[in-house]
Amino acid sequence: MKTEELIIYKDFEEGSLLADMVWLMENYEDEFYNQEDKAGLLYDCMHRLLEMAGGFGFYGNLWHCYLTNLLVNNENSYSRACEIRGAVEGTINRAVLHDIVIFKEFYDYDFEKMADRLGVRDFDLVLHYESNTQESKVYNTRIKDRICTLAEKFCRDHTPEEMKRTLTEFYKEYGVGKFGLHKAFRVAHDEDGVRIEPILNIAHVKLDDLVGYELQKQKLTENTEAFVNGKKANNCLLFGDAGTGKSSSIKAIANEYYDRGLRIIEVYKHQFQDLNDVITQIKNRNYKFIIYMDDLSFEEFETEYKYLKAVIEGGLERKPENVLIYATSNRRHLIRESFKDKEDRDEELHTNDTVQEKLSLVSRFGVTIYFGKPDKKQFQGIVKALAERAGIQMPEEELFLAANRWELSHGGLSGRTAQQFIDYLLGK
Repeated sequence: MKTEELIIYKDFEEGSLLADMVWLMENYEDEFYNQEDKAGLLYDCMHRLLEMAGGFGFYGNLWHCYLTNLLVNNENSYSRACEIRGAVEGTINRAVLHDIVIFKEFYDYDFEKMADRLGVRDFDLVLHYESNTQESKVYNTRIKDRICTLAEKFCRDHTPEEMKRTLTEFYKEYGVGKFGLHKAFRVAHDEDGVRIEPILNIAHVKLDDLVGYELQKQKLTENTEAFVNGKKANNCLLFGDAGTGKSSSIKAIANEYYDRGLRIIEVYKHQFQDLNDVITQIKNRNYKFIIYMDDLSFEEFETEYKYLKAVIEGGLERKPENVLIYATSNRRHLIRESFKDKEDRDEELHTNDTVQEKLSLVSRFGVTIYFGKPDKKQFQGIVKALAERAGIQMPEEELFLAANRWELSHGGLSGRTAQQFIDYLLGK
């Protein structure tokens, strides 16, 4: 069977459908196999293609979308080498072209004769499929459109060489597999070990959406820009008052630098012991990774910060150049300190050691950015900008008066409170 002749593009996660369709195309005329069984298998393949469309949100020729999805998700020696960097040289190109010749044959299958021979009606349902807005639980609109568009481009490629070139350009522009298609990820740990899983929908916020804090945004952007450009950059700590835009700034960074190969992996405090496994999975990829820790702080009895210290700086293995750590916190020094650390000499002989142990974590962040709570005038400026952006028509004096009443009972002066107030007005 043709699928067994593949050299590089093998071991697909969703490969059973490919094997069944190829078998049918190669054997539908063979009288040795039962006609009804073959027809039943083809109907089952149609069912799986339609289910795939519902899960992934694909439209158009579902067979083409399915093949394209296999190619863009198959992480192999060639696709990983091409991600973000583009075409590579060497014998690997001949091996890949060998596989693309086979995929081009799959792509150009004419199913009409087979469907007619097996008495399978309405096969064109999977060749001219119209999706609806409720479909897609696996990919968001941006990703599913990208795959469907690539499937259409393959249709315009007349030769395997052209198809290979189109696929390589896709790897260069977006990457391959989950890291190529998605912006943000979370960490999961089960009996099979540590997995990095995509976050399907990340808030589409940009730095310009964050009103004020220009100096803070500039400092964050400069550090991230250096990192993405392959220059020296520092781990970064965003600290300060609640609701001032620290987490939103990180989300904005993920959105604005995605097209340049930046990916964000969110790690929670209880997962710090998995950090080495996470870094092992990403250190040899061509992307730039920010390991993101939101609302980072430790109580006196929590010792997870020791794992973090070792990963950032201090372990025998050097942190990879394509990995940085960004954290947000309401605490400047991350670990809770008390006067007991300095005064209770009965507990510990060298009290200064306790203080230094707790300060040593924050010192491993080369860039620290303070996000302070706005004063009343700045708060009103944020409210005004958000109201204009939302299209709210309201006299300025009345708007500020209502905003002042709102913040008194909803968390005080902050950008988050201002946004909640605007959402309240929009809800009315």
